[in-house]
Amino acid sequence: MTELLGQVAVVTGGGGGIGGAICRRLASAGAQIVITYNSDQGKARAAANTLAGGNHLILRVPVDDAESQTDLARAIAEKYGRLDILVNNAGVTKAVPHAALEDLDDETIDRIFRVNWRGAFASIRALKPLLMEGDGGVVINISSIAGRTGVGSNVAYCASKAALDSMTRSLARALAPQIRVLSVSPGWVNGEYARRMPRALIAEQEDKTPLGRIAEAEDVAQAVFAAVAHLRFSTGDIIPVDGGRPLG
Repeated sequence: MTELLGQVAVVTGGGGGIGGAICRRLASAGAQIVITYNSDQGKARAAANTLAGGNHLILRVPVDDAESQTDLARAIAEKYGRLDILVNNAGVTKAVPHAALEDLDDETIDRIFRVNWRGAFASIRALKPLLMEGDGGVVINISSIAGRTGVGSNVAYCASKAALDSMTRSLARALAPQIRVLSVSPGWVNGEYARRMPRALIAEQEDKTPLGRIAEAEDVAQAVFAAVAHLRFSTGDIIPVDGGRPLG
């Protein structure tokens, strides 16, 4: 598959389960991948080792650090001279019951918004000049149906994903026509977080999902690839990858 041959893609948090699947899918279509990570270099390197092709890059880039973002843009310009795709995948959360307001402390709230929303915005801001060049680029924000349903790991996480979707719409208008901006919005994904949950909870989600299962990381990766390579007349849209869960 060569739909993305010669293109360059940044995937923030590319060493995680969803991030790694996205990296593999884009690389399999010919893209050169820049994997960024915050703390786990080992996971990032392991993800890079699974990628097809070559000339990939691994960099430590905390998304909430402006200087690191500037260094990332400089490194991409020097190594590749172009950037076509940015996938804002990095994110954090913490399980806090929605009714336990006293357990959702200010530090947790600030960290969630700093990484999930401000980090994505900062990545777009730093990489916009590269994405504007040539035929233009595409930004994919990895969101969540929690932003629409208000059901998720905690209230702040749901709000941060709603804010991310709002930013997708705002920037799709502001950066058009050179840059397309879309959200890919999964439901439950069978990854590290889901595996820490009681099996009965996951089974309940599966039973309430019309397609009878929760998503795999590869489902999210396929949606990202489709948005990049095939939905070329789409921008500002929120693309669900939830098996119809809100219908259940």
